[in-house]
Amino acid sequence: MADLATKEEKVVKGKATSIAFKVDKNGRHVNGWCSFLRNCIAPFVRLFYPFRYYGNRKVKDGAGLYVMNHYRMVDPIYPLLTTKEGIHFIGKKEMFSMPIYGFFCKKVKAIGVSRDGTDVRGFMDSLKCLKKGDKVCICPEGTRNKTEEIFLPFKSGAAMLAIRAKAPVIPIVIYNKARFLRTTHVLIGEPMEFTEYYDRKLTEDLLQEADERILQKFWEMRNAHTDYLASKKKRK
Repeated sequence: MADLATKEEKVVKGKATSIAFKVDKNGRHVNGWCSFLRNCIAPFVRLFYPFRYYGNRKVKDGAGLYVMNHYRMVDPIYPLLTTKEGIHFIGKKEMFSMPIYGFFCKKVKAIGVSRDGTDVRGFMDSLKCLKKGDKVCICPEGTRNKTEEIFLPFKSGAAMLAIRAKAPVIPIVIYNKARFLRTTHVLIGEPMEFTEYYDRKLTEDLLQEADERILQKFWEMRNAHTDYLASKKKRK
């Protein structure tokens, strides 16, 4: 996705799909269907697939790029409950044609991208939404993790989006896969700022460095939680 840095300027702004959320009287960027999922669907998810947050669950209003690992179809519920604002979820274009799930993707104004990660339109739509003050969520693994690996290899692009939009990254680590009647631990890190990269020529090396910082943060959060659970077990 690094080559999008040069392609970006070639895309006419007016052609980017107008999908930004409306702003309510409180200045929040809201979406009714995101609110529906948050208030009506999330309680049922929590009943059958319980989860617990660790870290600061309250994310401030305004632009922010959620970066999250991905295990299950229910994962989008986790960032939705950290805010009263809408969130644009970035996902493969094929999800829009899925029964029921595709319907909700359209309603919450998800952003479809190609599997190979070179989708200029998807990048531009995501960037446009962030610059307008919306929240966006990206899963850098690119697909659901159905393996025994803790994280799949991260694809590039998350750091570039945050830097070009001058928006903070909100890291979310799903510690364990959602399972029926078993509690999932959802770790929320402090926002990451990449201000030292703003207004600089973004070389491939710089972008790789910034992406690696995000992955490193994921490992730090996960390892810290593993240590916390181990110490908690010893005290019993």
